[in-house]
Amino acid sequence: MINKFEKVKEILRIESAAIDRAAANLDSASVTTAIELLENCAGKVIVCGVGKSGVIGQKIAQTMTSTGTVAVFVNPSDALHGGLGVVAAEDVVIALSNSGETEELLAILPALRQRSVKIIAIVGNDNSTLARVADAVLDASVDKEACPLNLAPTASTTVALAIGDALAMALMEAKGLTPEDFAVNHPAGRLGKRLTLTVNDLMHESPNIATEATWLRS
Repeated sequence: MINKFEKVKEILRIESAAIDRAAANLDSASVTTAIELLENCAGKVIVCGVGKSGVIGQKIAQTMTSTGTVAVFVNPSDALHGGLGVVAAEDVVIALSNSGETEELLAILPALRQRSVKIIAIVGNDNSTLARVADAVLDASVDKEACPLNLAPTASTTVALAIGDALAMALMEAKGLTPEDFAVNHPAGRLGKRLTLTVNDLMHESPNIATEATWLRS
Protein backbone atom coordinates (compact mmCIF):
# COMPACT_ATOMS: atom_id res chain seq x y z
CA MET A 1 0.00 0.00 0.00
CA ILE A 2 1.32 3.44 -0.99
CA ASN A 3 2.09 5.79 1.85
CA LYS A 4 0.39 8.93 0.55
CA PHE A 5 2.29 11.25 2.87
CA GLU A 6 5.66 9.88 1.74
CA LYS A 7 4.55 10.03 -1.88
CA VAL A 8 3.72 13.73 -1.62
CA LYS A 9 7.13 14.40 -0.04
CA GLU A 10 8.84 12.39 -2.78
CA ILE A 11 7.13 14.45 -5.49
CA LEU A 12 8.14 17.69 -3.79
CA ARG A 13 11.72 16.45 -3.62
CA ILE A 14 11.67 15.59 -7.33
CA GLU A 15 10.47 19.07 -8.22
CA SER A 16 12.94 20.71 -5.83
CA ALA A 17 15.78 18.69 -7.36
CA ALA A 18 14.63 19.73 -10.84
CA ILE A 19 14.93 23.41 -9.88
CA ASP A 20 18.38 22.81 -8.40
CA ARG A 21 19.44 21.09 -11.62
CA ALA A 22 18.09 23.98 -13.69
CA ALA A 23 20.04 26.49 -11.61
CA ALA A 24 23.22 24.49 -12.20
CA ASN A 25 22.58 24.15 -15.94
CA LEU A 26 21.81 27.79 -16.70
CA ASP A 27 24.33 29.41 -19.01
CA SER A 28 25.70 32.69 -17.63
CA ALA A 29 25.91 34.39 -21.03
CA SER A 30 22.36 33.41 -21.95
CA VAL A 31 20.96 34.66 -18.64
CA THR A 32 22.86 37.93 -18.97
CA THR A 33 21.56 38.40 -22.51
CA ALA A 34 17.99 37.66 -21.43
CA ILE A 35 18.10 40.17 -18.56
CA GLU A 36 19.68 42.84 -20.77
CA LEU A 37 17.03 42.31 -23.47
CA LEU A 38 14.28 42.70 -20.89
CA GLU A 39 15.91 45.63 -19.11
CA ASN A 40 16.47 47.51 -22.37
CA CYS A 41 13.08 46.64 -23.84
CA ALA A 42 11.53 49.87 -25.16
CA GLY A 43 8.13 48.25 -25.54
CA LYS A 44 6.45 45.47 -23.63
CA VAL A 45 7.20 41.84 -22.88
CA ILE A 46 5.08 39.35 -24.83
CA VAL A 47 4.85 35.93 -23.17
CA CYS A 48 3.74 32.98 -25.31
CA GLY A 49 3.01 29.34 -24.57
CA VAL A 50 0.49 26.61 -25.33
CA GLY A 51 -1.29 24.30 -22.90
CA LYS A 52 0.40 24.00 -19.50
CA SER A 53 3.23 26.21 -20.76
CA GLY A 54 0.59 28.81 -21.52
CA VAL A 55 -0.70 28.68 -17.96
CA ILE A 56 2.85 29.18 -16.68
CA GLY A 57 3.32 31.98 -19.19
CA GLN A 58 0.27 33.80 -17.89
CA LYS A 59 1.66 33.72 -14.35
CA ILE A 60 5.05 34.99 -15.53
CA ALA A 61 3.40 37.86 -17.39
CA GLN A 62 1.35 38.80 -14.33
CA THR A 63 4.41 38.67 -12.06
CA MET A 64 6.39 40.92 -14.39
CA THR A 65 3.55 43.40 -14.75
CA SER A 66 3.11 43.65 -10.98
CA THR A 67 6.83 44.24 -10.46
CA GLY A 68 7.42 47.11 -12.85
CA THR A 69 7.67 45.48 -16.28
CA VAL A 70 4.69 45.69 -18.61
CA ALA A 71 4.00 42.17 -19.88
CA VAL A 72 1.17 40.63 -21.86
CA PHE A 73 0.35 36.96 -22.39
CA VAL A 74 -0.54 36.06 -25.97
CA ASN A 75 -1.80 32.60 -26.85
CA PRO A 76 -0.04 31.51 -30.07
CA SER A 77 -3.31 30.10 -31.43
CA ASP A 78 -5.01 33.48 -30.95
CA ALA A 79 -1.94 35.22 -32.33
CA LEU A 80 -2.36 33.37 -35.63
CA HIS A 81 -5.85 34.83 -35.94
CA GLY A 82 -5.19 38.50 -35.31
CA GLY A 83 -3.58 38.54 -31.88
CA LEU A 84 -0.21 39.28 -33.46
CA GLY A 85 -1.42 42.85 -33.82
CA VAL A 86 -0.35 43.46 -30.21
CA VAL A 87 3.30 42.65 -31.02
CA ALA A 88 5.55 45.55 -32.06
CA ALA A 89 9.19 45.74 -33.14
CA GLU A 90 10.32 47.21 -29.81
CA ASP A 91 8.84 44.32 -27.82
CA VAL A 92 10.62 41.26 -26.44
CA VAL A 93 9.03 37.81 -26.60
CA ILE A 94 9.43 35.12 -23.95
CA ALA A 95 8.45 31.82 -25.53
CA LEU A 96 7.83 28.73 -23.40
CA SER A 97 7.87 25.18 -24.72
CA ASN A 98 9.18 22.04 -23.07
CA SER A 99 9.80 20.30 -26.41
CA GLY A 100 10.72 23.45 -28.30
CA GLU A 101 8.66 22.07 -31.17
CA THR A 102 5.15 23.21 -30.25
CA GLU A 103 3.43 23.68 -33.62
CA GLU A 104 1.36 26.74 -32.77
CA LEU A 105 4.38 28.48 -31.29
CA LEU A 106 6.62 27.69 -34.25
CA ALA A 107 3.90 28.95 -36.59
CA ILE A 108 4.19 32.51 -35.27
CA LEU A 109 8.00 32.65 -35.50
CA PRO A 110 8.07 33.96 -39.10
CA ALA A 111 5.80 36.85 -38.10
CA LEU A 112 8.02 37.62 -35.11
CA ARG A 113 11.10 37.61 -37.32
CA GLN A 114 9.39 40.01 -39.74
CA ARG A 115 8.93 42.40 -36.82
CA SER A 116 12.59 41.94 -35.77
CA VAL A 117 11.40 41.00 -32.28
CA LYS A 118 13.96 39.56 -29.88
CA ILE A 119 13.08 36.13 -28.49
CA ILE A 120 13.96 34.57 -25.14
CA ALA A 121 13.24 30.84 -25.06
CA ILE A 122 12.48 28.96 -21.85
CA VAL A 123 12.77 25.51 -23.32
CA GLY A 124 13.40 21.92 -22.33
CA ASN A 125 15.37 21.03 -25.47
CA ASP A 126 18.24 23.31 -26.45
CA ASN A 127 18.56 21.53 -29.81
CA SER A 128 14.98 22.34 -30.78
CA THR A 129 13.69 24.65 -33.48
CA LEU A 130 12.65 27.25 -30.91
CA ALA A 131 16.07 27.21 -29.25
CA ARG A 132 17.86 27.64 -32.58
CA VAL A 133 15.97 30.82 -33.49
CA ALA A 134 16.01 32.41 -30.02
CA ASP A 135 18.33 35.24 -29.06
CA ALA A 136 18.68 33.82 -25.54
CA VAL A 137 18.05 30.22 -24.52
CA LEU A 138 17.28 29.32 -20.91
CA ASP A 139 17.56 25.59 -20.27
CA ALA A 140 14.44 24.32 -18.50
CA SER A 141 15.06 20.63 -19.12
CA VAL A 142 14.34 18.02 -16.46
CA ASP A 143 15.55 14.45 -15.95
CA LYS A 144 12.01 13.27 -15.32
CA GLU A 145 8.56 14.56 -14.50
CA ALA A 146 7.17 14.19 -10.99
CA CYS A 147 4.28 12.30 -12.59
CA PRO A 148 4.48 8.56 -11.74
CA LEU A 149 4.02 7.85 -15.47
CA ASN A 150 6.59 10.50 -16.42
CA LEU A 151 3.97 12.05 -18.69
CA ALA A 152 2.04 14.89 -17.03
CA PRO A 153 3.93 18.22 -17.09
CA THR A 154 4.93 18.67 -13.46
CA ALA A 155 8.64 19.11 -12.79
CA SER A 156 9.05 20.77 -16.20
CA THR A 157 6.35 23.36 -15.55
CA THR A 158 7.72 24.01 -12.06
CA VAL A 159 11.17 24.69 -13.52
CA ALA A 160 9.77 26.97 -16.24
CA LEU A 161 7.82 28.92 -13.62
CA ALA A 162 10.86 29.20 -11.35
CA ILE A 163 12.98 30.53 -14.23
CA GLY A 164 10.27 33.04 -15.09
CA ASP A 165 10.10 34.18 -11.46
CA ALA A 166 13.87 34.49 -11.35
CA LEU A 167 13.88 36.67 -14.47
CA ALA A 168 11.15 38.89 -13.05
CA MET A 169 12.90 39.32 -9.72
CA ALA A 170 16.31 39.98 -11.28
CA LEU A 171 14.69 42.53 -13.58
CA MET A 172 12.84 44.12 -10.66
CA GLU A 173 16.13 44.54 -8.80
CA ALA A 174 17.92 45.84 -11.89
CA LYS A 175 15.25 48.53 -12.26
CA GLY A 176 15.56 49.50 -8.61
CA LEU A 177 11.89 48.95 -7.79
CA THR A 178 11.07 50.12 -4.27
CA PRO A 179 8.32 48.94 -1.88
CA GLU A 180 6.51 52.20 -2.68
CA ASP A 181 6.70 51.45 -6.42
CA PHE A 182 5.41 47.96 -5.78
CA ALA A 183 2.54 49.29 -3.67
CA VAL A 184 1.34 51.55 -6.50
CA ASN A 185 0.40 48.45 -8.49
CA HIS A 186 -1.15 46.74 -5.45
CA PRO A 187 -3.50 49.34 -3.93
CA ALA A 188 -5.89 46.70 -2.59
CA GLY A 189 -3.22 44.55 -0.97
CA ARG A 190 -2.05 44.89 2.60
CA LEU A 191 1.26 46.43 1.53
CA GLY A 192 -0.44 48.79 -0.89
CA LYS A 193 -2.88 50.03 1.71
CA ARG A 194 -0.15 50.47 4.30
CA LEU A 195 2.03 52.53 1.96
CA THR A 196 -0.49 54.44 -0.15
CA LEU A 197 -3.77 54.74 1.78
CA THR A 198 -4.13 57.93 3.84
CA VAL A 199 -6.69 59.13 6.37
CA ASN A 200 -7.80 61.67 3.78
CA ASP A 201 -8.78 58.81 1.45
CA LEU A 202 -11.16 57.42 4.08
CA MET A 203 -12.66 60.57 5.60
CA HIS A 204 -15.25 62.83 4.00
CA GLU A 205 -17.48 65.65 5.05
CA SER A 206 -21.01 64.85 6.10
CA PRO A 207 -23.57 67.64 5.69
CA ASN A 208 -26.07 65.67 7.78
CA ILE A 209 -24.25 66.06 11.10
CA ALA A 210 -23.86 69.38 12.85
CA THR A 211 -20.54 70.11 14.51
CA GLU A 212 -22.28 70.51 17.90
CA ALA A 213 -24.23 67.22 17.66
CA THR A 214 -23.85 64.64 20.47
CA TRP A 215 -24.09 60.85 20.42
CA LEU A 216 -27.46 60.98 22.22
CA ARG A 217 -30.66 61.19 20.23
CA SER A 218 -33.06 63.95 21.31
